[in-house]
Amino acid sequence: MPDMAAWPAPAKLNLMLRIIGRRQDGYHLLQTVFQFLDHSDWLWFDLREDGVIERKGEVAGVAPDADLTVRAARLLQQITGTRRGATVHIAKQLPMGGGLGGGSSDAATVLVALNQYWKTGLTLAELAELGLQLGADVPVFVHGQAAWAEGVGEQLTPITLDEPWFTVLIPACPVATGAVFSDPELTRNSPLITIADFVKGVGGNDCATVVYRRYPEVAAAAGWLARHGAAYLTGTGACVFAAFPEAATARRVLNQLPPGWAGFIARGRNHSPLHERLAREY
Repeated sequence: MPDMAAWPAPAKLNLMLRIIGRRQDGYHLLQTVFQFLDHSDWLWFDLREDGVIERKGEVAGVAPDADLTVRAARLLQQITGTRRGATVHIAKQLPMGGGLGGGSSDAATVLVALNQYWKTGLTLAELAELGLQLGADVPVFVHGQAAWAEGVGEQLTPITLDEPWFTVLIPACPVATGAVFSDPELTRNSPLITIADFVKGVGGNDCATVVYRRYPEVAAAAGWLARHGAAYLTGTGACVFAAFPEAATARRVLNQLPPGWAGFIARGRNHSPLHERLAREY
């Protein structure tokens, strides 16, 4: 684990994802379930008094001014009127385009941490509202509780889930969310279900068929993992996962990966490691 000054930006899994419609502005209406993992990006903050916001640490293919961490800090600065700044150091562990929420989680960690460091005094609800301007997944990371989500993913109902161990595979092909959501073959009319339906096993991922067709590497990873357990796609990303009751079983599956394949194991978490870090600090 990184040093005690580090702030985690944990991964999430979409344990199911159903598309139930589409708004007039083009955004898709969803039902999904978020659970966190104890596997994270890591961020550190050097506070500044000159108002400058900058990022240190390479994020492949993302210019600093376009990075959600920088945008989140500048948004918080603008809304609160603080004159303070920060240098944000980031160590990426979560893959780009993997469906693990890395960029959104990084943004949420910036909002939560800098709200404390700058003493800007916003509530979690206010931070989540800001986060929604940056991405639909940011609010769940800000609130830090496993959740049943509706709308575009921002209408959250806390949910208590089992916390199994997951084997997560990372195909070497970032998935473009926009391409998936614009695909004419994407299912957009799944019937509504309830939390009780999900608990009984109703779920799936409406994006999986499109992703598997467009990205054969993801389909191959899902097919391989399915030989060891029920395999699912997370979000609209490239990563696929399977749940196991014990770490040893998840590790045993990971150790059988074909040469050149990548993955990790992690524990499912109903409470975000970010909020555990917040509680330790404050």
